[in-house]
Amino acid sequence: MDAKRIRNTYLEYFKSKQHQFVPSSPIVVKNDPTLMFTNAGMNQFKDYFLGNEIPAHPRATNSQKCLRVSGKHNDLEEVGVDTYHHTMFEMLGNWSFGDYFKKEVIAWSWELLTEVYQLPKERLYVTVFEGDESDNLEKDQEAFDLWTAHIDKERILFGDKTDNFWEMGDTGPCGPCSEIHMDLRPEEEIKKVPGKELVNADHPQVIEIWNLVFIQFNRMANGKLEELPAKHVDTGMGFERLVRAIQNKTSNYDTDLFQPFIQAVEKKSGKKYGNEEKIDIAIRVIVDHIRAIAFSIADGQLPSNNKAGYVIRRILRRAVRYGYTFLGFKEPFLYELMPLLSEHFGEIFPEIPSQEDFIAKVIKEEETAFLRTLDNGLKRLDQIKADLASKGEKVIPGKVAFELYDTFGFPLDLTSLIAREGGISVDEAGFDIEMEKQKARSRSASEQELGDWVLVHEDGGVEFVGYDNLETTTQILRYREIKEKKGTKYQIVLDQTPFYAESGGQVGDTGLLVGEEETIKVLDTKKENDLIVHFVDKLPQDPKQEFTCQVDRKRRSLIMNNHTATHLLHSALKQVLGDHVQQKGSLVNDKLLRFDFAHFGKMTDEELTQVEQIVNSKIRENIALWERRNVPIEEAKEMGATALFGEKYGEFVRVITFGKDFSVELCGGTHVPSTGKIGLFKIISEGSISSGVRRIEAYTAQAAEQFVNDQLSLVKDLQEMLKSPKDLKKSIEALVQEKNDLKKEVENLHQQQAGALKEDLIRSAEQVNGINKIFAKVSLPSADALKKLAFELKNEVGDVLAVIGADINDKPQIAIIIDEEIVKNKGLHAGNAVRELAKEIQGGGGGQPFFATAGGKKLEGLDQAVEKAREMFSSL
Repeated sequence: MDAKRIRNTYLEYFKSKQHQFVPSSPIVVKNDPTLMFTNAGMNQFKDYFLGNEIPAHPRATNSQKCLRVSGKHNDLEEVGVDTYHHTMFEMLGNWSFGDYFKKEVIAWSWELLTEVYQLPKERLYVTVFEGDESDNLEKDQEAFDLWTAHIDKERILFGDKTDNFWEMGDTGPCGPCSEIHMDLRPEEEIKKVPGKELVNADHPQVIEIWNLVFIQFNRMANGKLEELPAKHVDTGMGFERLVRAIQNKTSNYDTDLFQPFIQAVEKKSGKKYGNEEKIDIAIRVIVDHIRAIAFSIADGQLPSNNKAGYVIRRILRRAVRYGYTFLGFKEPFLYELMPLLSEHFGEIFPEIPSQEDFIAKVIKEEETAFLRTLDNGLKRLDQIKADLASKGEKVIPGKVAFELYDTFGFPLDLTSLIAREGGISVDEAGFDIEMEKQKARSRSASEQELGDWVLVHEDGGVEFVGYDNLETTTQILRYREIKEKKGTKYQIVLDQTPFYAESGGQVGDTGLLVGEEETIKVLDTKKENDLIVHFVDKLPQDPKQEFTCQVDRKRRSLIMNNHTATHLLHSALKQVLGDHVQQKGSLVNDKLLRFDFAHFGKMTDEELTQVEQIVNSKIRENIALWERRNVPIEEAKEMGATALFGEKYGEFVRVITFGKDFSVELCGGTHVPSTGKIGLFKIISEGSISSGVRRIEAYTAQAAEQFVNDQLSLVKDLQEMLKSPKDLKKSIEALVQEKNDLKKEVENLHQQQAGALKEDLIRSAEQVNGINKIFAKVSLPSADALKKLAFELKNEVGDVLAVIGADINDKPQIAIIIDEEIVKNKGLHAGNAVRELAKEIQGGGGGQPFFATAGGKKLEGLDQAVEKAREMFSSL
């Protein structure tokens, strides 16, 4: 049975048990402060378990794309080393939201595995929760008894809290679980050691394939468990492990999920999988990581230096490093696997083939940049080894090794490998200290104490009324405090609210909550899962009183102008550049709009003008907003509505249209009633923000008018400064030409002075033991002039050792240049020497053995630096 059939069989089985198929949510989590990535199938159903939202269906099933590379569930360093951990993986799941419980799910799981998939019963084991005194939890006798109807008692094992109590994070829904394990060892090994002794013992052939979680509790911020309003079932089966078990393979990578990718890497590298451990690990890393990288980019998370983007960049660079070090890939190669990904995953995850070209472009650009960084890192490592050799040392300090890791992406094992080849070692303990310092800085930057919600009124769900009303009466359902180093924040949830919560790039509303005795400022509004959370300046004295919500109308109006303009801009860009344009992000606030989109080249001035004209023409047409709410998602797609990759849409959506054939999009944001309200649209910038992604910033309404007026005022000022010329452009061009001519004259004078200075320095050279020594303090116009002078001395004098201290516009600089033969014969290093001299000018520097420079702050220290150089090299 191939992998596609295995997946479909699972989904069809649970559909036959009245489960609704729910598409996978994006792999990058939004609106949940406790998670960065989707790490389990239940993430998108969290609010159902907490009772914050009523599910549309009491039973659900899906195949969820997951990523476990950060936080509590972090498998990254194990990926590739063993044969069953992955970064990105599929989790097959079925859920009951207050419907069936242990009896049904245990019976169905056994039936599916043993009768449908026909896995051998004698190789299966199950575990149940043994209880835990610290949480005052008893053992799960109910699950044990239910299992005895299907499997022998000796195959039912009790597990502790670590293995048999599932928690999504530090807080949130949780409960005891029952795992199903399978022994995949050969028969002769099974006869020697019973499988029950190897369950949960990290044996690579005795693995967990399915986890049945009985969600009964909510873990509070203080660590206590609170009973949930209803009992739920959450199951998760690692698809890759299931395929391995059914296909009777000893490794996940031997299945048809990975073999086509392994064969592609073998062909590209010329290296054979299965012959050498280092080669095997490298290939496994690559074929695993490409999935995590591609799926994350498809869901809108581009590699970057922040948060989730940094994790994706780190995964990508790990794959590139392994390919570079062990497979000989010196050019980009990961992006070439994209067609295979589309072929194998397009049926269940259509976002991959639909964005194949874009994803490949992003990956290739990232690979190119990192390979360049790797090359620079190797040069830095060569310099480090040369520094050590000059000092007679053989250990790379931990701080230096960490610099290679932090700046150039060199992991400790790569630095150690290259060091060993050169007969030196690395201070690994020192590296670990620096790594811990960085982690401490990161923890300190993000530390916050998330308090538990205090319930005020019975929570029947939150109603958003802000499409139609900016004022409404309300009552507080719950509130909490969040303590941070900067101070305490307060959050409130209302039973109904007109405040729009930040989503889809549109910022949250601000305004007031007006009560009989007090007024509370709403500073921001955000989503937490599906809750609308109001950030306020204080908590009410009487939380049970009734309040009147008042949204800041002026600010909301400006936000709506900018939001509607992004829709018009999106359509205009498609019209001018082509249908490949896809939104990749946006920011819509009361001051400006920012729109990120997929496009591979800089837009011309003509294209920008054309886009701007199209948007303004639609504004002048004063097109009325056509809005439909609660449209079935499939019907919306048939209408041609544009959906954004990386956004999670439910079964029913809101469709926003401006012009029947112009702009039709799925959108939950707020909009103007007609485009004429926008007034004016003006693009202020266009540029690249990452590989294959461009960004346009623009103003609307009063901000656009002010921008135009400011530009006109600037033109008027220039005209007055230039005595009102007939042709302003020609007058400015003439001024620029005059400036350039004068600049050339000044440069010629500097060259003449530098020539005279060079001749003086050559005459001052002292020949000692065949070395022409030059030590001098000079004045020069630039650092480039200093470098040019140093190399001219080297070329014209020969056998030179020159130390030049330069006053460059009242800032001190030092240059050292040494003939290569002198460096070789005398064991000198200009970089080490200049760092010592830089202390005299309160600065720092470095460079190569034959040439180095330093800058500083203490100009009067130049004389001491030059004299110190004389003493430093006096013995030569």
